[in-house]
Amino acid sequence: MEPVYKRLLLKLSGEVLAGEAGHGFDFNVIEDVCKAIKKVTDMGVQVGIVVGGGNFWRGRSSGDMDRTRADNIGMLATVMNSLALQQGFLDIGVEARVQSAVQITGVVETFIRDEAVRHLEKGRVVIFAGGTGNPFFSTDSGAALRAAQINADVLLKATNVDGIYDKDPNKYDDAVKFDTISHNELLERHLKVMDTAAAAICQENNLPILVFNLNDTSNIYKAVCGENAGTVVS
Repeated sequence: MEPVYKRLLLKLSGEVLAGEAGHGFDFNVIEDVCKAIKKVTDMGVQVGIVVGGGNFWRGRSSGDMDRTRADNIGMLATVMNSLALQQGFLDIGVEARVQSAVQITGVVETFIRDEAVRHLEKGRVVIFAGGTGNPFFSTDSGAALRAAQINADVLLKATNVDGIYDKDPNKYDDAVKFDTISHNELLERHLKVMDTAAAAICQENNLPILVFNLNDTSNIYKAVCGENAGTVVS
């Protein structure tokens, strides 16, 4: 099969890297995810990744802590996850770079858009850490922003369900799945796929979003090859 996208941004949750434990790292899961992405890069597809930090820290659950400080801790959690992913890629022979919006000299590269694009063009996976580098923005917003900056053809949003529904399919048996939906409808219906800022960035930049289930890592390959692997927002 041939890929339908030349360059993509994949958004992963931090919880994915934790596996069934729900916290920390499950290196078997990381290996599976990296191998699934390698299958795509072997086809010549350029891959950027943004990963959340929820397996270590969720700022909104930090009680009375100052929001800015809590979000800064969350940004550092994404750096840890990005380094773990980078190691997973290196272990299977895939070149990978981590670029962070938060400067950590000697540990990761600082995000520079042109450098990121050069890495992608050389076939390296680029993992974008540190969110947007600012508090009050989610890693979904970071993913949408980086996808727009690198001129990605699509934003792949990995979730634990097989697409977008009109309501939570884990709670309602009569939930209806969308095969396709517009950016406008996504925003107007307040569907909880990603935060409003992230959806708005995608809308303003005509960036398609493909929401799919990562419980089966082969869905990454299927999505890239244009198979019906979830819901397309366009």
